[in-house]
Amino acid sequence: MIKRFCIENKMAYIHSIIKVSKMDFLEYKPQIENTFEQVRALSFEEKKASVFDEQKINRLLDKILEFKRTYTTKTNKINFLVEKIEEITWFNNLDEESLMSINDLISSIRDLHSSLLRQYVSLDLIRSKGIASEETKKFKAAIDDLKDVAADLESRFFFLPNIAGFQETTKELSLI
Repeated sequence: MIKRFCIENKMAYIHSIIKVSKMDFLEYKPQIENTFEQVRALSFEEKKASVFDEQKINRLLDKILEFKRTYTTKTNKINFLVEKIEEITWFNNLDEESLMSINDLISSIRDLHSSLLRQYVSLDLIRSKGIASEETKKFKAAIDDLKDVAADLESRFFFLPNIAGFQETTKELSLI
């Protein structure tokens, strides 16, 4: 009898566990299904997103190419100005008004140099990432050339003429 009682109790216990497990399953089923639907939806969206990611990458690359073109154009403009300014260094026999204009030109060149140098410094993050490194190097070289040509103008017309024989040497060089 005790044995039978124990067996009946075990059976009742097992039935209650199964009943509770079925109830738990019924209670958890909506949460499981909801989570499954969320995973399924996100998975689908991510599969579709790969196409859109390519578009985003292409837009980013287009912006980088535009940036490169912009700085190539700026560099070309600076280099053109440097050539024009270098031509002025070969001028001779200037009057006071022309020297005054050259003095103003030097000031303008230095102002431009300062602005361009600030632009270059602001590109630090881009340069550190290796974006448009060739274009920014050329841009910096052009900025440096602009600074040098301002110093050349100043030396040529305001410092060197005070050295004996400079004017005559300049005239002879211009004939070559």
